[in-house]
Amino acid sequence: MNAIERVANDRDDNATGPDAGRAARQQGEGRSPDDLREFVEATATRLGIPGVAVGVWAGGQEAYAYHGVTSVDNPLPVDQDTLYEVGSVSKTFTATALMRLAADGRVALEAPVRRYVPELVLSDERAAAEVTVAHLLNHTSGLDWAILADTGEGDDALAAHVAQMAALALIAPPGTRASYSQAGYNLAGRVVEKVTGLTYERAVASLVLEPLGLSHSLYDTADVMTRRFAVGHNPGEDGAPSVARGWRRWRANNPGGGLMSSVADQIRWARFHLGDGRGEGGARILPAEALHRMRRPTVELRGSTLGDAFGICWFLRDVDGVRTVGHGGSANGQFAELLLVPERDFAVVSLSNAGPNGIPFNQAVVRWALEHYLGVVDRDPRPLPHDPARAREVAGRYDNDAMTLVIVAGPTGMTLEVGIKPEIRAASDGEMPPDYPPAAMGLLPGDGDEYIITEGGLQGQRGFFTRDEDGAIVGIDLAGRMSVRVATA
Repeated sequence: MNAIERVANDRDDNATGPDAGRAARQQGEGRSPDDLREFVEATATRLGIPGVAVGVWAGGQEAYAYHGVTSVDNPLPVDQDTLYEVGSVSKTFTATALMRLAADGRVALEAPVRRYVPELVLSDERAAAEVTVAHLLNHTSGLDWAILADTGEGDDALAAHVAQMAALALIAPPGTRASYSQAGYNLAGRVVEKVTGLTYERAVASLVLEPLGLSHSLYDTADVMTRRFAVGHNPGEDGAPSVARGWRRWRANNPGGGLMSSVADQIRWARFHLGDGRGEGGARILPAEALHRMRRPTVELRGSTLGDAFGICWFLRDVDGVRTVGHGGSANGQFAELLLVPERDFAVVSLSNAGPNGIPFNQAVVRWALEHYLGVVDRDPRPLPHDPARAREVAGRYDNDAMTLVIVAGPTGMTLEVGIKPEIRAASDGEMPPDYPPAAMGLLPGDGDEYIITEGGLQGQRGFFTRDEDGAIVGIDLAGRMSVRVATA
């Protein structure tokens, strides 16, 4: 057992009884739904977001706030049932489905993936033989970020996706470090298919969505288009929000990021994960211990805005002395944030439909809710004064399979630019999200290898640099993903 696991076992992971509920109610006393609505409307207006939906569970009550429209081209008012693409929040559904299969004895989390997907081939045979289901669920598989290839909309989409994994880079041996992997979760979805004999979507519906009554959580666009749904927006040539025409990715991406859901369904999802594992009508979906296990640390994260550790899927972070459990998600011009505070029986969900300010909007809502409902304050750390020599040490170009990060060191500061590789854009059949232009960043106190972005659409994002055994900078982690240094400044 490592140090971070010992800390987890020393905590009361199930503090959701009468005392916790009473504490939450006391913190929320006097907090009017009008306060939430006014903050949401003012923040969305200031940041230029066309349509947002926010939900809070506090003191045993739900509160919602909406503002704006689903689309600037075809506007309909946003409400609590409006569907948004929740992006990587979808991973929490894949992980929970696998936890249910594990509780039923149909999947062993520590078993090799090849027990369930024997046809798996990776670029390294030893890794293919050793990677486990648990490695997929806590992002320690060693797989690079993603396979950006459309394998169609047929029931064989995931199988065809997994067949391409031999070409995916490996950034580390399985189990040796965390690096966020979309490909890993899509492979986990293939495990679900193989074990159940169903398509991924049908399996998750039967294992999770239907037992919990999540009727506004869907994967199929043919189902979504019969409901009220939000579209993403990106800045147009005049800077105003313009509809993002690439509305969703291909089907094989569903396990890692393909769910469309409403703020009301996401609050219901949060309440399930805060509860004892029962669903509609009190039926048992998961043992309570399985839910608690999902939010215990499994691997430490260093210098990440997303968290201090991964549980099973969940990002875990201590904020102002309180453990939070959460996951975010992004699509083309759509962003989602889901955060739980188990010891206070509290949850907040924020959905927004415009880039690049969707991330700052969601972050502002989550921080406001934590402070105003719980008295928990979340602030960004301050960077060190600029050191030109240290900046030159980390300056350069860093690549992963889809993105390029460029750090430029100047005499008074340094910037980080994040963009999709030109060849990826050229190969895409649809519109892709815009790049993030150079934005100020700074190194943080400590060993000097952690940093924070201090402006722009990624403001507040933290990460760290990786060194080799000789002490040279060889990689950068941003949003939990590692990119390898390919050029110095």
